[in-house]
Amino acid sequence: MKSILIFVEDNYEDLELWYPRLRLEETGYKSVVAGPQGNHLYKAKHGYPCISDIAIDDVKGGDFQGILIPGGFAPDKLRRLPKVLELLREFNEKHKMIAFICHAGWVPISAKILKGRKATSVKAIKDDMENAGAIWSDQIVVVDKNLISSRMPSDLPSFAKAMCEFLEAT
Repeated sequence: MKSILIFVEDNYEDLELWYPRLRLEETGYKSVVAGPQGNHLYKAKHGYPCISDIAIDDVKGGDFQGILIPGGFAPDKLRRLPKVLELLREFNEKHKMIAFICHAGWVPISAKILKGRKATSVKAIKDDMENAGAIWSDQIVVVDKNLISSRMPSDLPSFAKAMCEFLEAT
């Protein structure tokens, strides 16, 4: 079965995890949620928790067709984990989907995969994105090869659609 890896940590943005997760599952993808600890309850920004399926350190990149990184303030914690950055670099080298929204742009920044790539994010991290070499654009969704980025929860329908279209084409 085709699978998508979803990163989670405390203070993730509820809608940015759940909306695309359900949309991807509707199109036939199994979602596997990975956090610093496996089988652990992570608290969301607005109160809708998520239990991880696996610890990030136990993830094998070859088991997945793509990664989804929800926003909120969880990405600031996730980008400090060497295995997260290693997985992003691996997925980027293999041209697998890397989808990130809102503050989740911090993770590909730390993985150093944005130089010369088109992307978007919440305006609060625009300078961070540009300083990492991204060509930042204030658009609902930006697709640059395997990178799919979006700005905020109101962009979720277009973000999820872009992920599904990318995965269908690969």
